[in-house]
Amino acid sequence: MSVPILRLFGTIVLLFAILAVWTTRWSVIEADDLRDNALNKRPLFAQLHVKRGAIKAADGTLLARSVRGQRGTFRRTYPTGALFGHPIGYANVALQQLSGLERVRNDELSGTGDELSSLADQLQGKRQQGDAIVTTLDADAQRIATEQLAATGSAGAVVALDPRTGAVKVMASLPGYDPNELGDPRRYRALNTDPAAPLLDRATQGGYVPGSTFKVLTAAAALDSGQFTPDSVLDGSSPQDISGVPMANDEGHSYGPIPLTTAMTYSVNTVFGQIGEQLGRETMGEYMERFGFYDKPPLDYPDEEMFASGERLNGRLLPMSSRRVDVGRVAIGQDKLAVTPLQMAMVVAAVANRGVLMEPRLTERIVDPDGRVTRVEPRVASRPISAETADQLNVMMRSVVESGTGMAVQLPGVSIAGKTGTAQVGTVGSNVTQPSFVAFAPADDPRIAIAVTVERSQDGFGGTVAAPIARAVLESLLN
Repeated sequence: MSVPILRLFGTIVLLFAILAVWTTRWSVIEADDLRDNALNKRPLFAQLHVKRGAIKAADGTLLARSVRGQRGTFRRTYPTGALFGHPIGYANVALQQLSGLERVRNDELSGTGDELSSLADQLQGKRQQGDAIVTTLDADAQRIATEQLAATGSAGAVVALDPRTGAVKVMASLPGYDPNELGDPRRYRALNTDPAAPLLDRATQGGYVPGSTFKVLTAAAALDSGQFTPDSVLDGSSPQDISGVPMANDEGHSYGPIPLTTAMTYSVNTVFGQIGEQLGRETMGEYMERFGFYDKPPLDYPDEEMFASGERLNGRLLPMSSRRVDVGRVAIGQDKLAVTPLQMAMVVAAVANRGVLMEPRLTERIVDPDGRVTRVEPRVASRPISAETADQLNVMMRSVVESGTGMAVQLPGVSIAGKTGTAQVGTVGSNVTQPSFVAFAPADDPRIAIAVTVERSQDGFGGTVAAPIARAVLESLLN
């Protein structure tokens, strides 16, 4: 055989080898990346012919279903309208739009999560069909939370968790949107450009100043570090210089020497400002990270639809080690803190669960078309504080509800541990506030942890505006 023929043969063999390698890479090794690439529309268009699985609330209430459309395609409908718009999200496959649980559970809902089962179904001539998702959400409590928020006339959010399992019972955000309307591109554009930001999930993306609800975390760091006890006496006089700047208590009240428990009961700023200074930026930062700050929550929810809580400057996370951090004002929930209601619910859930923080989750179980059930088991996220510290905080937070700023959340026959917060958000003299409230109940055997934030209130306080919302939701969930 001549040399030119050998060279030609070798070239052909080499080209076939390269073709085989690249074909294997695209079709096998990087198949998932290719399928998930935003530029690759074929998988999404193929899903038009798949009947997506239903999504249900914990009690079986139908939240999302697929109905047959034209030419063998299916479209998504949402029987409860705007009530679950944010947590469930929407799936408009024709427009390549997915959000919320519809997005994060798309593989299961579209029947592509188990490739072996999908292949077996195809070989048997079965039509591809998605799995059903049963959520942890409570339909009645979600409705009550939404109605209570709407009654304030303000935007805001409510998150309620089962501290023992991390199950999300309520995830309400106002203003909301009706996912049934998003089949119209014009309506989607209108919602996306609306100044009220109805597509923003304030429960997971709203960066709020936590105000005095953050004192729960400050107290946790103070007790768990061993530097303070519930009986430690500090100066509650007002005003005091904290970080070189005068700090005052609400309405200028001056308390003199008081125990830490009393300072929590009446939300004494100057005491917690001193604690922040004594703990220092490093210790405060350590405990914030223990509770999940500076990272997005481990929730089964799209990463792009969650916000990492922490100190922020110019839209970016600012490390607690930075000299730009005023640790005395961080300790009272001010400075440059931007915190989501979900994160604050996680903080009180860890206290309620004797120091163990469970991963929050929206999915209870997945049911395939043949009735096989896959349960999503509870998982521990971290242990931010000791059980002893959590027990001490439990007692301190009960006093807030029994005789302090949180009395409006009281329920007959139910012990509740809570903390109020009121941040000034308007211009000086406008009296525009951002009320918030966190709690767990029953305090002696916690089953629900809750965080409420109301964006703007005229002369409102956490104890008068946010606490009654928490009360109504707790009453629904505990009955």
